[in-house]
Amino acid sequence: MADVDITGYHAHVYFGEDTVEQARALRERISEAFDYAVGRFHEKNVGPHPCWSFQIAFEAAEFGTIVPWLALNRKGLTVLVHGRSGNDIYDHTELVFWLGESAELDLSVL
Repeated sequence: MADVDITGYHAHVYFGEDTVEQARALRERISEAFDYAVGRFHEKNVGPHPCWSFQIAFEAAEFGTIVPWLALNRKGLTVLVHGRSGNDIYDHTELVFWLGESAELDLSVL
């Protein structure tokens, strides 16, 4: 897809039962520090995501602000960052960046 327009990004912060409080604290810090849309705190697997998660939506121009901040402040949590092009499969396979360990997504739900 050579002519792809990336309209923005999603960052999905992954956590589990043993890191739920750490994720809550990070979510609170993000809400206080930035004016981004922060999604619901899912204590179950949602969509293609193999872990509990919450989402941060931001514009392409903000990539250089939030992604380095997440890299420095994730404290061991895994973060999936992907572009938003309008093609969910492409976004979750080709426009993907990982902070921390990568995980296998369930693309069958997209």
